[in-house]
Amino acid sequence: QVQLVESGGGLVQAGGSLRLSCAVSGRTFSPYAMGWFRQAPGKEREFVSFITWSGGTTYYADSVKGRFTISRDNAKNTVYLQTNSLKPEDTAVYYCAADPRTRPLVSYMSGMPYWGKGTLVTVSS
Repeated sequence: QVQLVESGGGLVQAGGSLRLSCAVSGRTFSPYAMGWFRQAPGKEREFVSFITWSGGTTYYADSVKGRFTISRDNAKNTVYLQTNSLKPEDTAVYYCAADPRTRPLVSYMSGMPYWGKGTLVTVSS
């Protein structure tokens, strides 16, 4: 069974930073890509960023480009999202996701089959 567990969310003032982590476990699970999505109150879930597990190719939503950085530690089966210069509009539940399939890269932005339960990030003005 595949498990994704996020951590690192919290309350931060605008301009601050948080580092989100997502540990993935599963005896035979080997992700091809892992990503972060978020859902703000009253809004649909949206893509934030993803990274390919082997080559480290990264994609970012325009709204976070230059402020967020995704990385992974293959040995620890963990993906990170460093969030800097946070804005109140970044307030959302952040979800980690994983996909073991090889797909056209842009398709990972539409979603992945495995999800964590989310971690709340609240940015105060």
